[in-house]
Order: sequence, then structure tokens, then C-alpha cells
Amino acid sequence: MTAPLSPEPSAEPSQDGLGTEQLRKFVRVTDRRANGLVAFEFAIGWPDLAAELVLPEALFQEFCATHKVEFLVGDSEEKLGDHSDEH
Repeated sequence: MTAPLSPEPSAEPSQDGLGTEQLRKFVRVTDRRANGLVAFEFAIGWPDLAAELVLPEALFQEFCATHKVEFLVGDSEEKLGDHSDEH
């Protein structure tokens, strides 16, 4: 599933126990490494503010399923929250 780059938060529950049940969650894969690690950006609510994470493939798949993420696609060079060209 793909999502627009600046969506409004939705009211879809995710039941993660962290109080983010009403916010959408987003992942953009930035690298799949030869050693089996997946580098990705994870955002809650708005894709403009993201944390960079790295997990082994199996844990990445579990993470995405647990958080019911929406995958963001686009320019692989553009990272979530990187708006340096907007100034």
C-alpha cells in the first residue's frame, strides 16, 4: 500500500499500546544490505518526521505487520523529513 507524502493523521486504530492507535504509520525503505539488514525510515502520524532504523529482514517484516504501516514510495534519494530543496 502506498501513501501520499503529507497525509492527515487518520483515526484507524493500531492497538500498539503506546497511545498512537489513532495515527497512521509509515515506512520508507532506504536500503537493503547484502548482510540481510533493512534500513528504513519510520514515521507516526506525519511522514515529515521520521526515525531511521535498521533491522534484519524477518524482524523488519514483523515490525511492519505489527504496526500496520503504509509503505511510502518515491524518489529513493529523498528521505522522510528531508525538505532541503524547499528553502
